[in-house]
Amino acid sequence: MYSKSKAIATGLIALFCAACGTVLPWHDEPVGNEVNVAFTIENNLLFLTTPRIENRPGRFFFGSADPHSVLDPKFAAALGPHRTYAFDIGQKEAINVAPVVLDLGSAGDAIIGADVFGNHAVSIDYRVGLLTYQREGIHPDGMQLFRFRGDPSITIDVDGKPIPAIVDTALPDTLVLPRAKVGRGNVHVSIAGTDFGTIDAAYANIPAARIGNRLLSRFLVTIDYGRHVIGLWRDPRIPLR
Repeated sequence: MYSKSKAIATGLIALFCAACGTVLPWHDEPVGNEVNVAFTIENNLLFLTTPRIENRPGRFFFGSADPHSVLDPKFAAALGPHRTYAFDIGQKEAINVAPVVLDLGSAGDAIIGADVFGNHAVSIDYRVGLLTYQREGIHPDGMQLFRFRGDPSITIDVDGKPIPAIVDTALPDTLVLPRAKVGRGNVHVSIAGTDFGTIDAAYANIPAARIGNRLLSRFLVTIDYGRHVIGLWRDPRIPLR
């Protein structure tokens, strides 16, 4: 199994830019069923600025591919013994979640996983640092859609071959590819019709490829956990390189 703590070790709310003139995929959608959560990018991880766990603030980053939220043992000890913990991401109501406890080292106090969002959707706007929790699900206009089973995944092209890749916002790297021998190498990558050319990627003994924030940040990303659909929209505000 791929070591997330190893990947972490290796590796603002803002307004939309009026001068850009870019129309985002869900610009006309009603906002009554949406919750916006600001994030900052630190060490290429997405740290959510407003959530609290048991009304306690901390350094919490978003892990799109983590089915269960994760608490660092030190933070869990400070919260006291619980079967479930109240996660508040700014919805005016807490969500009871049963996280796992895992040593996150210096990466953060907790990973906010998919269990916090249930069968709803989240959209990630890297450009303005905004994660939008969408109770009504994905707004697919203008997005290239990928359906998945199990882990949230898309199909990417690596050296001319299509392969599934898990969308993992707790991965600060470009891409980790399955290979028995651990190391790094250069591969030609295309994602959702966007040719990234030759990039530096990691190799690890893992069952499936994982795509991280260094590539995901070139897109607006929506993950609809209920419908098992991922939407990607190439964000022209962000250069490829």
